[in-house]
Amino acid sequence: MTTLTVSPVQARWLAVTSVAVGTFTVVTSEMLPVGLLTSIAADLGVSDGTAGLMVSVPGFVAAVSAPVLAITTRRLDRRIPLLAMMGLLVVANLLAAVAPTHPVMLAARLLAGVSIGGFWAFASGLAPRLVPERAVGRATSVIMSGVSVALVLGVPASTFLATYLGWRATFLLVAGVAAVVFAVLAKALPVMPGDAAGGEREPLTGRIKLLLVITALIITGHFAAYTYLAPFLEQVAQAGPALVGTALLLFGAAGVVGNFVGGGVTARHPGRVLVVRALLIGLAAAALAMSVTPLLPLAVWGAAYGGVGVALQLWIMRWGGRELATAAFVSAFNVSVSLGSFLGGRILDGVSAPAVMWAGAGLALVSAAVAGIVDRSRRSGS
Repeated sequence: MTTLTVSPVQARWLAVTSVAVGTFTVVTSEMLPVGLLTSIAADLGVSDGTAGLMVSVPGFVAAVSAPVLAITTRRLDRRIPLLAMMGLLVVANLLAAVAPTHPVMLAARLLAGVSIGGFWAFASGLAPRLVPERAVGRATSVIMSGVSVALVLGVPASTFLATYLGWRATFLLVAGVAAVVFAVLAKALPVMPGDAAGGEREPLTGRIKLLLVITALIITGHFAAYTYLAPFLEQVAQAGPALVGTALLLFGAAGVVGNFVGGGVTARHPGRVLVVRALLIGLAAAALAMSVTPLLPLAVWGAAYGGVGVALQLWIMRWGGRELATAAFVSAFNVSVSLGSFLGGRILDGVSAPAVMWAGAGLALVSAAVAGIVDRSRRSGS
């Protein structure tokens, strides 16, 4: 009988990969309603803009839960909160799948927000506990790629599945994936003792605060528009459900390519790369608002957005950001998801679908300008 053995190095990277899959799962759950918005709104009897609260609520709750859970569980073995958050995600998606009304759906999404904020905050700082110091940067990129891939692939894939299975079955499917991830994490993660002494909490520097502002600008702009791509495509491009799913899948495929291409350049020059990506997002959203054939702008937008999360995280790490900075980044990211989806919903209901794209384009271009100024001042030593 042959026994399969795993070397210590392989075990470390298996743990890193399992955490990356976990971040993929929680962020996919956070963004799941984006592609299902119109069908959920119709079934639950609310407007598309009101249905956007399914993205706003978990985004806001995740922003609050990230620092709170990071502080209150500092002394626990890191496996305990990670597994608790993944177990909570299973419950949240099961509840969403059977939700009979919009308030029940929002309650499910609130639970999901706690899970998302907690898991992401814990996961983003795990690399130093899992791999040697020389591999921390690479491991962090792998873990954060779970977030990026979820944002650009998880939503389109789930939307495509919902075309054939329905939105309730899609939530059930994601709950099943979360249950599998729970089992994998329980097996793969090593013991990671908490900080019995409470640890030293580094202050947020002025530079880190500037990066949080840039994060807020680009993520708010992206989600103000991205959350309502489905109703935009249906109302303006006259796309049916199958075409909407295909278009979002194209967006996701382009994003996966954008996430992994140019990783070396992003690691060396995260600020410059972020400026280029923000510019492309703004131009693509503006092209959609002008009723340009949607497939090419969506591909450009997806490719540009694919590496935004990794670029922001690497820029923060380059400027000395550690645990507190990472928790603040997770909060800023998620509150921006909430703010963007809420802003876009109000514009969609009160103005028009093209106006949503213009709002996203404007914020993306402003973020590119601010990032360019900050990056230039950093390189000039000022």
